[in-house]
Amino acid sequence: MDVLKIAAVIVCAYFLGAIPFGYLVGRLKGINIREHGSGNIGFTNVWRVLGFKIGLVVLFCDGLKGWLACFVGFQLFGEWGALIGGIVAILGHSFSCFIGFKGGKGIATGGGMLLYMSPPTLIVLISLVAIVCVTIRYMSIGSILAAFLAPFTLYVFGASPVYVFGIIPAAAYVIYLHIPNIKRLMNGTENKLSFKKKYPDASDANPSKK
Repeated sequence: MDVLKIAAVIVCAYFLGAIPFGYLVGRLKGINIREHGSGNIGFTNVWRVLGFKIGLVVLFCDGLKGWLACFVGFQLFGEWGALIGGIVAILGHSFSCFIGFKGGKGIATGGGMLLYMSPPTLIVLISLVAIVCVTIRYMSIGSILAAFLAPFTLYVFGASPVYVFGIIPAAAYVIYLHIPNIKRLMNGTENKLSFKKKYPDASDANPSKK
């Protein structure tokens, strides 16, 4: 019975995580988001290409995937189910079966996971990311710091040991996905955030440019 419950958590969490909201929103605006900016379907690239407001929609939807995966997991298998659900949702976001097993880095989905596990932890980490974005405008640095500090912040706020230690593989995976960003930061070629969208109108987007 436990095996069936865990299998159900994995299947539900994967398909929740695999919903490519960034890609879908881009299509609604008349572009393929994977052909613009970094080619990523996540919040940051949507922000750069289509603007902050549309990026927020994607941020909310991707975060909701992580929260729902944890919620379903907890209902079926307690804290371990929530942990498994959150991690699998991040993997689903990164390897979406709906867009050729490609996707984003899972920051927003991981944020939804943290919201379920410990809302104060998410508030602190979002504040950190916001400060980084406003001061030096590198989302990648904020995301890497948030992933690195997630286990410690969960511990400080008294989260379950299952969450504190279980989040470490997810955090390490998210940091691993940012290795290209780290290389660009070292080379001075990493893109900074802008509060102005790249294309005044989606119809102006040129698919031949990145």
